[in-house]
Amino acid sequence: MTRTRQFFGAVGWIVFVYFMAGLAAFGSADAPQIYAEFTLASWAPPATVFGPVWTLLYTMMAFSAWLIWRDHGFASAQNWFLLFFVQLMTNVFWSWFFFAWLSGFYAFVNILTLIVLLSVTIVLAWRFNRLASMLLVPYFLWVAFATALNFSVWQLNPAMLG
Repeated sequence: MTRTRQFFGAVGWIVFVYFMAGLAAFGSADAPQIYAEFTLASWAPPATVFGPVWTLLYTMMAFSAWLIWRDHGFASAQNWFLLFFVQLMTNVFWSWFFFAWLSGFYAFVNILTLIVLLSVTIVLAWRFNRLASMLLVPYFLWVAFATALNFSVWQLNPAMLG
């Protein structure tokens, strides 16, 4: 694969993953105001932490997908790419469930599903490219933390998150 194709492939993956991040951001457009209204556990991070963390994680996701695409293409890793897309869509929907639709229960079910999908995505990525797999581990750790935060916020704010 030429360097030019690799470069444009990397740009393509960044654009795709950031597009998906934009869909999530659209669903959480009011998140800073809503988050400020929640009763939060003492260990909950300030709202300003989420943007930079997610930007880094989405960049790492894009690079992970690019590595597998670069090394194996779509055809050889089509099941992995399908799983990557499904977990990414699940990620997008969490923002909608939690912030747009204010459903603590469905957001929690969604994020538990995301943890499972992400676990399988990481394991399968290992077979294709170990660095690609390792790049998804911080995402997994953040989602695990977010799962606890989701549950905590849901339980502390039943009137807001039904």
